[in-house]
Amino acid sequence: MNKREGAIVGAFTGILCGDFSDLHEYIEELLGRPVFTHELGNKDLTEEIKVLAKPDFVAMAESVL
Repeated sequence: MNKREGAIVGAFTGILCGDFSDLHEYIEELLGRPVFTHELGNKDLTEEIKVLAKPDFVAMAESVL
């Protein structure tokens, strides 16, 4: 699993699979704005991140099949 794939898994599942900095960078890319770490405790935001990460997660899973 490369860094980006780990970030995708982390964003979709909520389970850190690599460096936090890679996950944080991916989340900021998804949201299109800077994200403060304390914001990640907001359930509504984490649900939005999961929704936005789902297409990447599904594409990654399909590429393995």
